[in-house]
Amino acid sequence: MKVVLFCGGKGVRIRRDASDLPKPLVRIGQRPILWHIMKYYAHYGHKDFVLCLGYKAHLIKKFFLEYDECVSNDFTITEGGERVDLVRKDIQDWRITFVDTGLNASIGQRLYAVRNYLAGEEMFLANYADGLSNLHLPTMIDQVRKSDATAGFLSVRPRQSFHVVRAAPDGLVDSIEVMSNADIWINAGYFVLRNSIFDHMKPGEELINEPFGRLIQQRKLIAHRFEGFWASMDTFKEKQTLEAMHAEGKASWQVWT
Repeated sequence: MKVVLFCGGKGVRIRRDASDLPKPLVRIGQRPILWHIMKYYAHYGHKDFVLCLGYKAHLIKKFFLEYDECVSNDFTITEGGERVDLVRKDIQDWRITFVDTGLNASIGQRLYAVRNYLAGEEMFLANYADGLSNLHLPTMIDQVRKSDATAGFLSVRPRQSFHVVRAAPDGLVDSIEVMSNADIWINAGYFVLRNSIFDHMKPGEELINEPFGRLIQQRKLIAHRFEGFWASMDTFKEKQTLEAMHAEGKASWQVWT
């Protein structure tokens, strides 16, 4: 399947780390989070990518145009350095289409802008490109494929340590509990979509609001609940956490290792 990645974000909340980078290029270890997400999909055989670009689009294009396998992979040189043999490669069998979808476009607008690149695809995948998971992707794909649903998305429990408060209209508290223990599930930004999703979209609409709202009314939207690892990278603190996991060899999302 083709994989649509929404790469137009500015990453305002992570600015301390990346004042001049688009959010997808913020690094975890030697490679940007965008590479980690693409590597995840490639592990499951999905290597045809459509990048929906926006903020600093030229930097994302430049990253791949100048991608040097030797910088992040082991290699052997012989003949005085004239011959370089890579022990392994990353992106040699990836197909990547770069599409400028607007500086301030919403997710829905970016998806609608690349619909022509998805013509003929019965189903395709999409991702916010700012979260990592060890989800067994074929399981979620099969759930949508075997259903009558037009779309499915990954749903997880939020990891934040905020407390959820339930109170009566007069302010008297009925309960208070840690968010991760409450029966709250969020959209984690991993999507499986049928091409017919475009029949439910209108130009200018946000994906989650209007199109998904219509699918809910028609009972054609599936939430794939997942209790495994998922983490977003919205803030500098979250970036540091993922960096530490990578450095300690505990990068759960690296299903390819």
